[in-house]
Amino acid sequence: MEQSICTRLLRGSKKADIAAAGALLRQGEVVAIPTETVYGLAANALDEEAVRRIFEAKGRPQDNPLIVHIARMEQLSDLVEEIPETALRLAEAFWPGPMTMVLKKKPIIPDRTSAGLSTVGIRMPSHPIARAVIEAAGVPLAAPSANRSGKPSPTNARDVLDDMEGKVAAVVDGGACTVGVESTVVDMTRGVPQILRPGAITEEMIAAVLGEAATDPAVSKGLADGEKPRAPGMKYRHYAPKAPVQLFEGSPDESFSALYAQAGQSWDGVLCFEEYLPAMREKRSRLVYSLGYSWDHAAHARRLFTLLRRFDHTHARRILAQCPRSAGANAGAVNRLRKAAGFSALDCSGGRTVVGITGRTGSGKSVLSSLLAQHGALVLDADAIYHELLASDGEMLVQLNARFPGVLRDGRLDRPALSAIVFSDPEARADLNRITHARVIAVIRQRIAASDARLVALDVPLLFESGLDRMCHITVAVLTEKQVSLARIRKRDGITEEQALARLNAQPDDDFYAAHCDVLLYNRGTQAQFEAQVQGFYEKYC
Repeated sequence: MEQSICTRLLRGSKKADIAAAGALLRQGEVVAIPTETVYGLAANALDEEAVRRIFEAKGRPQDNPLIVHIARMEQLSDLVEEIPETALRLAEAFWPGPMTMVLKKKPIIPDRTSAGLSTVGIRMPSHPIARAVIEAAGVPLAAPSANRSGKPSPTNARDVLDDMEGKVAAVVDGGACTVGVESTVVDMTRGVPQILRPGAITEEMIAAVLGEAATDPAVSKGLADGEKPRAPGMKYRHYAPKAPVQLFEGSPDESFSALYAQAGQSWDGVLCFEEYLPAMREKRSRLVYSLGYSWDHAAHARRLFTLLRRFDHTHARRILAQCPRSAGANAGAVNRLRKAAGFSALDCSGGRTVVGITGRTGSGKSVLSSLLAQHGALVLDADAIYHELLASDGEMLVQLNARFPGVLRDGRLDRPALSAIVFSDPEARADLNRITHARVIAVIRQRIAASDARLVALDVPLLFESGLDRMCHITVAVLTEKQVSLARIRKRDGITEEQALARLNAQPDDDFYAAHCDVLLYNRGTQAQFEAQVQGFYEKYC
């Protein structure tokens, strides 16, 4: 019979409680601590008996390696045989933060910690309470997620106590985790850095620092029979609530349509995107939770485990879940959802890939569109369609003239006059979009439906504002410096610097695209360098 112990709840905001946690860890006890990713079940990584208690508390298989957490860069050389120059560059870029590097271990790391491997994963968390506890303990801490093995990871102290009360010495409450999925694990021992577990630090971000990176195929497919895991979370069923998860993959519109058709039972739990919440709640009044907007990869990661755990306290017998787009910044949340579903998912795409291309005017979006066209893509340019409608849609012109008197002259739109109004007035710009977006979207839908192209590229500056992103399987922003865009616009459109600047100032900044898009392409080098980036994007995602 499992012996219960008294679990103390400590406050991360109190220095005395931090000191108490450190003392417990020095004594070989297990203490749950907050990190920016998820709560970790910490023990002295150099003490085999303390590490054994982690496995015991979690019910964790012995061949599943643990990650060792440090508070300072100087601690790294005590734990690993060598620190490659590439590892130093990644540490400079992403530590402290949600990235674990797999390196050759020193004998000081017990085999129980590394699951018998010659390597060990090392991480320096950015959460100040986590680092304070490590410092108070005076030793590196092994700290897998603080849940019973196989369950969703906890992102708050209450969820830790649900699993670990009576099994560990203490839980340090540091509030809700800001990232929400475990760290990116990148193997630095095999030449090209290889992601073994995706997280907030993406393959693209690592490649931007080192020039190259790859992702292990097991991330999307699971390990082959008999294959030994090189990082936590690679082998066993993970992140699963009590009810089975049915995953729906495709564009947000496609996945919701399929999910909506299946959600009919009173005991169905639903995870859907915020845009579809009203429709879903109209059909189902209960057991419907939002992952956030379909573009909000930060919210998906932050909410996922909390919502999966919430279903365990309901009568849900199955969970129907929309899957975020899997590229780039979404990779971590998608990996966890796929594992929660046992890699079983319904593909709703119909075999077609729609790429949404956006970015400021003059950034170089046409280079990406042209390359996709060379590979047989149907390219639909929203601006070009808008200009077609200005010449052919009499009803739209009448509406524009009614809202913006004087912009219609001799039956033709005076575009400079309209631009002068809308680029200086956000309310006027919003009204213009309300009049034109629905018509442009209707044309785009008609042309896609009439085509048998398996690859479609939508060049849409207002991709998210128009809602066209919800038709896309991947979204990508092309970014460049504002001055470069300014020069290109003036040369291309023959307008003044003041007019070009007004157009650019009316468009979002880089932070908007980073928050909304799955992938970012930076057009900041030579033409040849950017074309190489674009080719790499096509080969990976299309």
